[in-house]
Amino acid sequence: MVVKVYGPAYGSSKRVIACLIEKEIEYEVVNIDLFKGENKTQEYLKLQPFGVLPVIQDGDFTLYESRAIMRYYAEKYKSQGTDLYGKTMEEKGLIDQWVEVEAHNFQPPLYDLVVQLLFASKLGVTPDQNRIKEDEEKLARVLDVYEERLSKSKYLVGDSFSLADLSHLPFTQYLASGLGKEYMIRDRKHVSEWWDAISNRPSWRKVLQLYPAPV
Repeated sequence: MVVKVYGPAYGSSKRVIACLIEKEIEYEVVNIDLFKGENKTQEYLKLQPFGVLPVIQDGDFTLYESRAIMRYYAEKYKSQGTDLYGKTMEEKGLIDQWVEVEAHNFQPPLYDLVVQLLFASKLGVTPDQNRIKEDEEKLARVLDVYEERLSKSKYLVGDSFSLADLSHLPFTQYLASGLGKEYMIRDRKHVSEWWDAISNRPSWRKVLQLYPAPV
C-alpha cells in the first residue's frame, strides 16, 4: 500500500517525506495549499481536526503530527532502509530526547522567525522587530547548546544519523538559506559541520528538488 502524504510543500511534511525516502517506503503526495485555506475544508478536517499539516494515510490507518509519523515508520520498517531509531533503549531515549528538544526549544523561535520574515505578507502579518530580536536571541542560546553537544559527536546522538537529526531539516533549511541569518549556523563550527552533513544527504536533496517551498 502506497502511503499518502498531505501538503508536501511545507516544512513539517518535508520531515515526513525525508523519513519515508530514508526508509525506502513508497509514497504519493496530496497537495494542500494553506494560503488558499485548503486545510480548513470539511474533507481535510476529517483527517486532521486541527487543520494543520501533515497527515498520512497508510491504507485504512491515518496519522498526524510529523514527529509521531516519523517514529511510526522508523519502528514499523526498522529492518528496511536507514536505521533511524537506534539499536538500544538508551539510544532510543536519547533520540526521543533530541526530537523533543527540536520540537520545544529549537523550532518555536525559528518557526516564528520564518513567519515574521518570510510569510508575513502572505499571512497579512506586520513583522514585529522586537519579536524577531527576541526569537533570534532564544535561538542563539539553543544553538550554543547544540554546539557543545556536537563537539562530542558527529550527530546529535553519537556517530549515526537518526530521527534526532532528520527532525531538524525543514526549518534549519530556512535558517541556512531563506532568512538571511545563515551566520547563526556558520559561526558555530560544529553546528556548521553537522548541518553540512545532514543537509547533503540524498534524501533531503531529493525532497528540496521535488517539493520547493511555497515562498
